[in-house]
Amino acid sequence: MIVPIGGAHAIGHFLTRLTPAGVRLAGLCDLREEEVFRRGLATARVGSPRTRTEMERLGFYVCVKDLEDELIRALGAARVEELFESQGDLRAFHSFQSQPAWRGREPEAQLWRFLRSSSRRNQRYARLLAEAALDRDALPRPLDALLDHV
Repeated sequence: MIVPIGGAHAIGHFLTRLTPAGVRLAGLCDLREEEVFRRGLATARVGSPRTRTEMERLGFYVCVKDLEDELIRALGAARVEELFESQGDLRAFHSFQSQPAWRGREPEAQLWRFLRSSSRRNQRYARLLAEAALDRDALPRPLDALLDHV
């Protein structure tokens, strides 16, 4: 079962609540949330990981930047744009790319920002990108390791 926790700072609360219930725990976090997860693991007495390797032994994996970035890199910019086209968002993306602040930037950075510019879009594409990566046997390492763990 996948449980959204509502942000990294809620990890301690969820771990404290679920650990006594005997639930097998695992999770993903963004790079900027790694320390928050470490403290949450220690607070909930799941473990006291000092390194990323120790976190992984406990079933918690860190995305290089975040999951969206991992998925964009795993699929490549062209495949992500194909997904946008299939969902009717390619025109909006091209409009976004033409904005002065985003002109000339790396396509991966543009894709990432476009995804993150709307929480609804971000949630919808997280699933679509993960499914596309799975279909192509191109899951990013943290997600693949998490799935192997559970």
